[in-house]
Amino acid sequence: MGTAVNPFAEKLLLSVKFKKLFPYALYAILPIVLLRVCFYSSTPLSQPPAVQFHENPSILIASSISSSPSHNEDGEYGVAQCDYANGKWVPDDLGPLYNGTSCSTIKDGQNCMSHGRPDIGYLYWRWEPRKCKLGRFDPEAFLTFLRNKHLAFVGDSMARNQLESLLCMLSSFSPPTLFYSNGNDNKFRRWNFPSHNVSVSIYWSPFLVKGVEKQEGQNHNQLYLDVVDERWASDLGLIDVVVFSIGHWYLHPAVYFEGDSILGCHHCPALNLTEIGFYGVFRKAFRTALKTTIQRKVANGNAIGVIVTTFSPHHFEGEWDKAGACPKTAPFDESEKPLGAMDEEMRKAGVEEVEAAKLSAEQLGHWGKVRVAALNVTKLAMLRPDGHPGPYMNPFPFESGAQHRVQNDCVHWCLPGAIDTWNEIMLEIMKGWQAQSRGGG
Repeated sequence: MGTAVNPFAEKLLLSVKFKKLFPYALYAILPIVLLRVCFYSSTPLSQPPAVQFHENPSILIASSISSSPSHNEDGEYGVAQCDYANGKWVPDDLGPLYNGTSCSTIKDGQNCMSHGRPDIGYLYWRWEPRKCKLGRFDPEAFLTFLRNKHLAFVGDSMARNQLESLLCMLSSFSPPTLFYSNGNDNKFRRWNFPSHNVSVSIYWSPFLVKGVEKQEGQNHNQLYLDVVDERWASDLGLIDVVVFSIGHWYLHPAVYFEGDSILGCHHCPALNLTEIGFYGVFRKAFRTALKTTIQRKVANGNAIGVIVTTFSPHHFEGEWDKAGACPKTAPFDESEKPLGAMDEEMRKAGVEEVEAAKLSAEQLGHWGKVRVAALNVTKLAMLRPDGHPGPYMNPFPFESGAQHRVQNDCVHWCLPGAIDTWNEIMLEIMKGWQAQSRGGG
């Protein structure tokens, strides 16, 4: 096997002078409007300073429960324990920060509005955790937290989906500049937000570990579970916050290696290998990626923030390749749709490996260098069968009348849409990191 070539050979752009924008103050607002703004707005009265990862003499680990500035049960703004993973979708008449024409970075297949999706109800829901409120996304606050830093999404097409959601949300405040693009389907890209000198990247790495995607005439992938994919790992010295997001590629047939040994395979009856499934190797991939990230950053004296986005379930009714569709137009109630066994196992793998990374980091004495969080979205994603492109992965699929069979996308998410909530929670995680730093905890 040859050594993987790092697709990002260029260094980050030099810091750009930030010209502070002074918003106009609003005066004499009608009381009813003021109450509405106070209820919905999550924008703090003053902008917090950028996150300084080296200030905190401890390692913050967040799984389904995150410490973050949040509205607690008493309605006061302060550091609270918020379980963002559990709650319900409630109607929200504010709608998204952007639309299908105001954001230029939406992948064509996820631009449901421009492809003629007739219903718009899927745009008017917000996630309501059980014991706290999730604030509306504040793009200026997000950019301020990451001033002069590099945020990298690493993973498969779901990582790209979350990245493109974030780009659209941020561009509602400050437009980004694409300055690097490489690979098939532009799988390695980097943008810069000059207003705050924030870089945001996507690295295609559907396994996180070293992998060889199936070639022509071959029906399985090859995964090397003890070695990370250097296409992203060799850039760790340039990355301040990394978001890992993988899952669906582990359902495909694969042969697993560790060192020079073959551990077994998943769904490969013709190869005469031991069938070991994919749950264990999925965990091991996270373990290898987290361990390598922490060790390399700390060895160089640098800090790192790591976020693991948990598995996002699909909503095909029927087989995806046999006219399976996702026709729902409203969220599920929690009682309607419990997590399936596979979805729960995949979710647990991400959350529990985050906890294991904490113990490992503590044992190695990596105080003040590492923050790790699980962005636990599996349940809230399961409750949104209406949020996928469905047949509108293609433009105006019914323009010529009813079709006998129309391919559906019931895996990825419409933009704008439900996946914007992933980034709202990610901002709260970053607020929690800052609050922990200020509190010395």
